Amino acid sequence: MRLVLLTSLVAASVLVGCAKTEPAPEPVRAVRTVTVSDDAAGGVHEYAGEVRARTESKLGFRVGGKIVRRHVDAGSTVKAGQVLAQLDPQDLRLNQDAARAALAAAQANHDQALADHKRYKDLRDQDFISSAELERRETALKAARAQLDQAKAQASAQGNQAGYTALVADASGVITGVDAEPGMVVGAGTPVLRLAHDGPRDVVFSVPEDKVGLVKALAETPGRFKVRLWGADAEPLPATIREIAAAADPVTRTFAVKADLGRAGSDRVRLGQTATVLVEMPKTIGVNKLPLSALKHEQGRTIVWVVDKASMTVKAQPVQVAGADGNEAVVSGGLVAGQVVVTAGVHVLNPGQKVKFYVDPRVATTAATTAAVTVK
Repeated sequence: MRLVLLTSLVAASVLVGCAKTEPAPEPVRAVRTVTVSDDAAGGVHEYAGEVRARTESKLGFRVGGKIVRRHVDAGSTVKAGQVLAQLDPQDLRLNQDAARAALAAAQANHDQALADHKRYKDLRDQDFISSAELERRETALKAARAQLDQAKAQASAQGNQAGYTALVADASGVITGVDAEPGMVVGAGTPVLRLAHDGPRDVVFSVPEDKVGLVKALAETPGRFKVRLWGADAEPLPATIREIAAAADPVTRTFAVKADLGRAGSDRVRLGQTATVLVEMPKTIGVNKLPLSALKHEQGRTIVWVVDKASMTVKAQPVQVAGADGNEAVVSGGLVAGQVVVTAGVHVLNPGQKVKFYVDPRVATTAATTAAVTVK
C-alpha cells in the first residue's frame, strides 16, 4: 500500500514539472513622448575662448649679459619708451671706451697722413721728389682715411651696444608675462618680458577639424558670431572672424580662430578674460531637435522609438544625428513630421511592446477637479 502511494506521488510530481507555465503578460509602459514637427531647426554652437591682445610682443635684450634690475612685474601698465629691465653695463662700457680710444688713434694717424701728403705735394711741385713718392703718400692718406671711417663706425656701434643694456618698451601696454629674473645671464634676443599692446582685442578659441569649413562659410555672413563674457550680465557682443589658422595644433588637433570684437567691444573686456563664442547655425528644413534621452545606440546605429497610435505599440526607427545643441540632439534624417517619438525610458522598450501615453498626476488631478466643479 505504501509502495502504491509513493508511486502516485512521484508521478504527480513529474506531471506537474512537465506542465507548461504561461509567461506573465508584459506590462503596458507609460512613456513620455514628443511629436515631430516640420519646423526648420538651427541652433547655436558654443566654444570657450580667451581675450587676448591683437599684438603681443616678446621683449628681449639686443645684447647678452647679466640682468641686474627689473622695474616691472606681470600686470604692470607701461608707456612707450619706459625702461623695463637693465643689464650689467660694465663690459659694454669698457668696449665703448676701447672703441673711442681706437677712434682717437685713427684720427691722429689720419691727421699725420694728411699733413705728410700736403708737404710732399709741395715738394713735388718744386720737383724735389718724384711722382712715385707722392703717390705713396696719397695711398697712405687713403688708408688712414679708411681706418678713420672704420673706427668711427665701430665707436658708433659700441655706443649703441652700451645703450642696449636698458630694455625699453616699444609701445604702451600691459606686461602679461615675466620670463627672466634679476641675476640670470641671458643671450641676445632671449625673451625676458611679454608685452600686450594697447589697442584692439581678439577672442581666441579652437574649433575641431570637422567644423572649420562651417566656420569659414559662416564668417562671410554678418551676425553669425557673438561673444558672451563670463561674469558679465551685459548682452553678448557682436564679433567678426579675423583669422583662422591654416594648420591644426599638433597636440590638440584643433584650429585656432580669432574673433575681432572691434573698438567698442575692446573697451569692455580685460586681457585674459574668459568668454564664450556663440556661433549661430543656419536653419535647415527637415532638421529636428529631440531630447538626448530619446536616442539609443544599438548595433552601431542610432535609433528612436516611434509610437504607432493605431496599435499603441513601439518600433525602432534609425535616425541620422548631425550634432548636439545643449541637451538636445540635432536629427538630420530618419523622421517625418507627425511621428510620435518616445523621449524617456528608451532602454527598457522592445519592438512591438504595448505602451500608453504618460499623464502627469498633477494634471490629471486638476482636470478631475475642474470636471467635478463643472458638474456641480
